[in-house]
Amino acid sequence: MNANEASWDRIIRVILGLILLYVGWSVIQPQFGLWSIVALVVGVVLLVTGAIGTCPLYSLLKINTKGS
Repeated sequence: MNANEASWDRIIRVILGLILLYVGWSVIQPQFGLWSIVALVVGVVLLVTGAIGTCPLYSLLKINTKGS
């Protein structure tokens, strides 16, 4: 897969991913309900896609924030 995320997009994804991981693990964990699991999964997905620079959903929708 080709990189389809600009550097600003990757930075935002990593920051949001870390925030969601924190929220899912620390803040909501005592109840450990559905929202905690959703926050953890979305956080991991954002963190991984931000780290590798490729978003499969962007590829499907033909979106490219990186430019040419």
